[in-house]
Amino acid sequence: MKTKVLVSLLFISLSFSNGFSQEVESKSKIKWLTINQAFEAIKKEPRKILIDVYTDWCGWCKVMDKNTFSNDRVAEYVNKNYYAVKFNAEQKEEITLGEKKYANGSALAQELLNGQMSYPTIVYLDEKFNMIQPIPGYQDAKAFHAVITFLGTNAFKNEDFDKFKKETYQKKFKDKMPL
Repeated sequence: MKTKVLVSLLFISLSFSNGFSQEVESKSKIKWLTINQAFEAIKKEPRKILIDVYTDWCGWCKVMDKNTFSNDRVAEYVNKNYYAVKFNAEQKEEITLGEKKYANGSALAQELLNGQMSYPTIVYLDEKFNMIQPIPGYQDAKAFHAVITFLGTNAFKNEDFDKFKKETYQKKFKDKMPL
């Protein structure tokens, strides 16, 4: 009898602690949407869109998930300023965005990446679903945070990225940069 009670208490305790850690963990992660969800969300509340174009076999995509997208400050900034989309370039299903239809993920990826099929690539769209820029390659949390703030604050419209990074970013975001 004591063993059953002890096992039950242990199980309840582990369940509670796992639930708590998952809740805390989920608060510090990016809220990923499908491309269709972002397309609809932008109509109600305009925001820029960040699309992580990846494949299941891409090693650097997995490293970016683990090291960059899980960073608390990156996730906080992205969740506040963007609709974030996780997009598998090799998905087989047909995709419809408004009036446009794509046979599969590869067809849409071709358009988003301007034919430069490189993974990971982060594609940035403006509040009207127009291309700002695709940026290929792995980025650590600190480098990625500089890019998302450069684009998120519209600094790209009137400032060079290197100047932004050296001056504006250091002044405005020094305390908010990822560690």
